[in-house]
Amino acid sequence: MTAISTSFANSNENVNRNVITAFHKDFSSAREVKWESKKEFDIATFSMNGQVQFAYYSKTGELIAVTRNMLSNQLPIILQKQLKKKYHGYWISNLFEIDVNGDTTYYVTFENPDYTMVMKSSGTLGWELFSMEHKK
Repeated sequence: MTAISTSFANSNENVNRNVITAFHKDFSSAREVKWESKKEFDIATFSMNGQVQFAYYSKTGELIAVTRNMLSNQLPIILQKQLKKKYHGYWISNLFEIDVNGDTTYYVTFENPDYTMVMKSSGTLGWELFSMEHKK
């Protein structure tokens, strides 16, 4: 039991107390919280409602962004339809949502044998090309 307590304590020892307090206020039902301290911000990786999420905090305890990986059927319906219509020759290798101050942005990575393409949608406005790479 001591090893578990020590392990947990060490996981957030470099994180400012204000950040941890803000996190517990913002995500009171979070479980399995793990911390990573970077130079500019701290990241909490946690489980909530059965899903792994990531919360980014400034060193002063201000919530910067929340991200989560997702499945394509969790997208707003209009974005799902656009993906199915325009990108049927590709497979999805990554899809995540970022929330910054209530503004949600979605990123999806498509692949086929020749290309890797990242599309971005700000809210439900539709997809735009974010980046594209030729594999060969």
